Amino acid sequence: MTPTVPTVLAVIPARGGSKGVPAKNLAPVAGVPLVARAVHACLGARTVTHVVVSTDDEAIAAAARTAGAEAVRRPAGIAGDTATSEAAVLHAMDAFEAVHGRPADVVLLVQCTSPFLTSAEVAEAAERITSGAADTAFTAAPSHGFLWRDPEGSATGAVGVNHDKAHRPRRQDREPEYLETGAVYAMDAAGFRTHGHRFFGRTALVVTDPARVLEIDDPHDLARAKALAPLLDEPVTPGFADVDAVVLDFDGTQTDDRVHLDAEGREFVSAHRGDGLGIAALRRAGLPVLILSTEQNAVVAARARKLRIPVLHGIDRKDRALKEWCEAEGIDPQRVLYAGNDVNDLPCFHLVGWPVAVSSAHDSVRAAARAVTVTPGGAGAIREIAAWLLGPELDTPNPPNP
Repeated sequence: MTPTVPTVLAVIPARGGSKGVPAKNLAPVAGVPLVARAVHACLGARTVTHVVVSTDDEAIAAAARTAGAEAVRRPAGIAGDTATSEAAVLHAMDAFEAVHGRPADVVLLVQCTSPFLTSAEVAEAAERITSGAADTAFTAAPSHGFLWRDPEGSATGAVGVNHDKAHRPRRQDREPEYLETGAVYAMDAAGFRTHGHRFFGRTALVVTDPARVLEIDDPHDLARAKALAPLLDEPVTPGFADVDAVVLDFDGTQTDDRVHLDAEGREFVSAHRGDGLGIAALRRAGLPVLILSTEQNAVVAARARKLRIPVLHGIDRKDRALKEWCEAEGIDPQRVLYAGNDVNDLPCFHLVGWPVAVSSAHDSVRAAARAVTVTPGGAGAIREIAAWLLGPELDTPNPPNP
């Protein structure tokens, strides 16, 4: 008889209200909303069978569905500042059972305020329960730090919490202690219903890398997450099935961001033939390609004519122009790859599903990007993007002269 696969339900609580960071759960880190990052981590965990986002906010629900999760509407009574995560999980379990006709065997509480949670950590937490090794499990980071308390009115002043201040052993002589990360908790579902909290029975630790531990509670935490994402995230690039259109900035993306002037003030820039080849290949593959530029410049228009693609230039609000173009073409912005290099591209980054920075982009643009090219702007970065999407199909014989 084939053994029954346990039903492992990952629940991601994501309220719409947030005082520390407004719309926090939709805030993008590396171009992906926090709630979607949590969904992706759960979907990538081999032991998780279902992912549900519990929310009172329709925009969060839509982002969750786009990322591949189910969305459960959380009642107002358990969606306020004083509501517990346990209440949201129990409600989501009931909703899941009503829809799917069976209860969960294991339930996970996954926090989208921990942006660097990995699928491996989610899977390991669930496995501690499905294997029978534990009733509950949670992610924790090892620590050798010395903790202190400063009691008011103490005659001796500050006192050591996890050490004797008169005796400070070397790091290598101390057993590590563990800091609860708040990223993921796994529970036997029946036990969770019985006890109503996440630490009943035998509790196991899922040890994680301290460098990846970050909880987003205020704008400074969010800024740190965006700065760390290029260092901590696994590199990811889109494929052909992920994208319905490609929109390209011009200066600094298709050029090296320099401009040459003659004595009459006429401008000249350098473009890369490899980029032209890549754009031609995208056109042949049937992907709409658009140049979107703030510059009202004959050079931009001339390059677009050479490449035989449309151009919108002299644009003050690039995001508004992009939104209107998507509506006119019937294209979902979440299916658009937008490539840029500078801060005026950031509004478009927040609109599309695949914001891409060239490697020479401004630091804030690289931090907001979902993918970053290896190649600088003007040196073949667009051809690199085309290769992501088309792979070997890009290297076809007899390419047109771009």
